[in-house]
Amino acid sequence: MGILNTLLSAVTWWNGSTLNTRIYTSRKGIRVGEDDEGNVFYHNADDSQRWVIFNGEAEASRIDPNWHGWLHRTWDEPPTDKPLNHKTWEKPHRENLTGTPLAYAPAGSLRRTDLVERRDYEAWTPE
Repeated sequence: MGILNTLLSAVTWWNGSTLNTRIYTSRKGIRVGEDDEGNVFYHNADDSQRWVIFNGEAEASRIDPNWHGWLHRTWDEPPTDKPLNHKTWEKPHRENLTGTPLAYAPAGSLRRTDLVERRDYEAWTPE
């Protein structure tokens, strides 16, 4: 890790883990597993705390539902020990795409220029 990344991690929380979190994890964390996105999950010795170190941006919707249940104590066993049974009709997990170009835009939305040419709207321009 370069010096710039070290300085960034000391003052930001959205670019992965902070320096304090890394120190705490190295001292008290017991690695439980890793998901498909490279997020790593930990707990402490008495399992009173569970946490995740994100691989990249810290965005909660990037956590797979299997791991989300373990983090929030819906079940005790992590998905690495006891994987959940999935139905054939279940879709794979995707992060929340709100605010991105891939977000859903219904027909009639001003963002959907590919469906219909809008004739009922004329953009205002100052004179």
